[in-house]
Amino acid sequence: MSLSPFALQAPAAGERVLLVRLPCNPIFPIGPIYLADHLHKCFPGLPQRILDLAALPVLDVERVLLAVIDQFQPTLLVFSWRDIQIYAPVDGRGGNPLQNSFEVFYARNPLKRLRGALGGVRLMASHYGELWRNQRLVRRGLARAQRHRSTARAVLGGGAVSVFYEQLGRSLPKGTIVSLGEGEPLLEKLLLGHSLQSERCYVVGEPPRPGLIHEQPESRPKTACDYTYIASIWPQLDWYLDGGDFYVGVQTKRGCPHNCCYCVYTVVEGKQVRLNPVKEVVAEMRQLYDRGVRGFWFTDAQFIPARRYIDDAKELLRAVKAEGLTGIRWAAYIRADNLDAELAELMVATGMSYFEIGITSGSQELVRKMRMGYNLRTVLESCRMLAAAGFRDHVSVNYSFNVIDERPETIRQTVAYHRELERIFGADRVEPAIFFIGLQPHTHLEQYGFDQGLLKPGYNPMSMMPWTARKLLWNPEPMGSTFGRICLEAFDRNPGDFGRTVMDLLERDYGVAPLDQALRAPVEGRAALAKAVS
Repeated sequence: MSLSPFALQAPAAGERVLLVRLPCNPIFPIGPIYLADHLHKCFPGLPQRILDLAALPVLDVERVLLAVIDQFQPTLLVFSWRDIQIYAPVDGRGGNPLQNSFEVFYARNPLKRLRGALGGVRLMASHYGELWRNQRLVRRGLARAQRHRSTARAVLGGGAVSVFYEQLGRSLPKGTIVSLGEGEPLLEKLLLGHSLQSERCYVVGEPPRPGLIHEQPESRPKTACDYTYIASIWPQLDWYLDGGDFYVGVQTKRGCPHNCCYCVYTVVEGKQVRLNPVKEVVAEMRQLYDRGVRGFWFTDAQFIPARRYIDDAKELLRAVKAEGLTGIRWAAYIRADNLDAELAELMVATGMSYFEIGITSGSQELVRKMRMGYNLRTVLESCRMLAAAGFRDHVSVNYSFNVIDERPETIRQTVAYHRELERIFGADRVEPAIFFIGLQPHTHLEQYGFDQGLLKPGYNPMSMMPWTARKLLWNPEPMGSTFGRICLEAFDRNPGDFGRTVMDLLERDYGVAPLDQALRAPVEGRAALAKAVS
C-alpha cells in the first residue's frame, strides 16, 4: 500500500532536508525519526540528515548546527521543539519549579521565601534562556542555510509548538512555517510545491486561521520505521542504544478520544484513534531488538484508549510474543479501566515492567468533574487483574491535586483510594507522582479559568513572571495554601520520596475516607461538572 498519494512523484530538484531536534531532555526523538522515515518512503532519493541537539552539550549546539548546515547545505530545515512549559513537573531542567514556587507563595519563614525567590530567578533565567536560545537557533540556522541556498526554508513543529503556536509565531523569522500536530502531509506538499492551505500550519507574517488547533489531522497509514536507513542519516542513534538503559519509543496509534479538562492531546493528535498495523509495529520492534534494544516505550497518548481497543491491544501483544522478543521490558500510559483478565496476562507475559495511570484524583466525583472518563471502581478491578496475573513491577499514579472543587472530603477519598492501590501492588511498588497542573492553552481548564475570573483573555501562557506563574501553576484557593504547606513540609522531610510523604501528611491531617465513598459520585456532582466546564 502506498503511504501517500504523492509517493510516486519526485520532489523539486536539489531538495535536501535537515531535521533538527532542538535541545531538551534527551528522550528518544521519535518525532524527527518518523518524519525522516516517512519522507524516505515517499521520496527514496531525497537526501536527508537528522541532527539531535539534545544529545550534545548545550555550549556546543549552535556551533555544531552551523557546521552541519555548512557541510550538508539543506534546502529545508525542519526544527522539532519538544517542550516549553515547566510549571507542572516536580523536577525541571533548571531546578524544581514546584518547590521554588511554593516557597515563595506559601513559606512562613522569610529565609525560605528568599531561597524560593532566588531559585525562581534561576528558573526564570533557565526558562527564558531556553526560549531565546531555541529561537536564535532557528534564526541563525535559517540564515546560514540561505547563505548556501537563497531559497532555503524552515519549518518548526513539535509538541511545544502545537500548544504555543500563537505566541511563538511573534518571534520567528518571517516565512517560517509553523506546523501543528503531525507533519508528514505538510512536508510532502512542501517538497512537491503544492498548496499548504488545507494543512494545520501557518506562515509567520500571516495570522493563523481561527481555531487552527481544533482542526482534525489527516489520517495516514504507517509502516515500520526503517532503522537501517535512519542509522545511515543519524550518526547519534548509537548514543541512545549503547547505554542500554533508555526506553526506545515505538508508536502503535495516534489520537485520543477523551476530553480531560487540562490535557491538549485531544486537540493536538485529534479525537480519532488511528491504529498502526500490528505487523508493522512488530517489524519495527524486531529491528530495534536486533540492534540490542530491550526497553520499549509505547508512545501513544494512551496504550488502551477505550474498551473498544482491548482486542487490538491483545492482537499486538500476541504478535510480540509470537515474534520471540524475549527478555524485553515495555512501558506505557494506560487507561487502567480498559483491561480484562486475558489482556492483563498478556501484558505481564510480554514484559510490561512499568506503567503510568493518570487518574488525577482518587475521588470519583472529581474525576467526573475533570472529564477524565474513568470509573475508579473499574480501575481497581483492572489493577487486581494485573496483580493476579503476576505483575510485580513499578506503578506510577499521577495525582493532580486542587484542579476543580478539591476539599477535605475529596482529599480523604484520594488517600483511601491510594491506600487500596498499595494493598493491591505493594506500597513499595506504587509511586504517587504529585503534579500541580501547568495550565495550557486550548484546554477546558483554561476556559474554566476565564469563567471563574482567574485568567483574563490575552494572558501570556509562556510567561514565568511571578504574577502569571501563580495562576498558571494551578493551585487556587481555598485549598491552595493548604497544599502549599503540605508540599513544603514534604520537601523538608523527605525530598527523595516526595509523593509518598505528601500522601502520609495528607492522611495525618485529614484522615482516610471509607473506600466506597471514594468510588461514588453524587448526582449533584454531575450537574456541577456541566456548569463548571460547559
